[in-house]
Amino acid sequence: MFRLVKTLGIIGSVVYVFQCFYQRLLQTGHPYKLISKYARYPVLCRPGTSDSRVFNQIFIEREYCCIDDFSNVSLIIDCGANVGYSSAYLLSRFQNAHLIAVEPDVGNYLMMTNNLKPYNHQVRMLHAAVWSHQVGLTMAESIYRDGGAWTCQVRECKLGETALFEGVDIACILRESRQSRISILKMDIEGAEGIIFSSPTYKTWIDKVDVIMIELHDDSSFGNCTEIFFSAIEKEEFEIFHCGELTVCKRRHIQRGT
Repeated sequence: MFRLVKTLGIIGSVVYVFQCFYQRLLQTGHPYKLISKYARYPVLCRPGTSDSRVFNQIFIEREYCCIDDFSNVSLIIDCGANVGYSSAYLLSRFQNAHLIAVEPDVGNYLMMTNNLKPYNHQVRMLHAAVWSHQVGLTMAESIYRDGGAWTCQVRECKLGETALFEGVDIACILRESRQSRISILKMDIEGAEGIIFSSPTYKTWIDKVDVIMIELHDDSSFGNCTEIFFSAIEKEEFEIFHCGELTVCKRRHIQRGT
């Protein structure tokens, strides 16, 4: 309980415990609200899904706390934004930043739009998936890991197949943002980082990124993503450290602040 109060605050902890007890008792299927002192607004959580585990990672375990003291954050791109918890955390921490959230799964995307709506003009949401190039994509049929909503994978459409959403490349997202650099690139895309960093197209934007926060997946069909990623950034001047499941790559000239 002490850890809950420390990370969620007193009111947030009371709400969290009540909602968990309420859902177990009544087993309702309706989304419920959770509060954290690290989010400016309450967020919705779907019972019986991976949402609660994502909430725990971000707001209780505070997987992103290692970048809390970064300064001069202008543009954040959240690739694999899921239901918007990571975006809510980053938008709350860096209140002068603009964030672009990208999520392909339609159920996650609809939840994300509800969770990020209060941030209004500070956020832009894309029902799409980050890819090495612009192409039509669909959801992969195979089950990855536990098959939860936080493990959705995508693939390119086959000949004659209708795309469910578009694959967009980082260079295009940056160009449409009308900003010159990406302050923070957060990437949790269930192995598709293997596609992005094995294609030479990443070279058109990698030098414009100040900080990369990436979860690397070596157990997917996309190959050894750790090897692919580190091979791609080996000539970049990044300071590399780890924060939970995230690998964080920070340019050496980037200053920390308060």
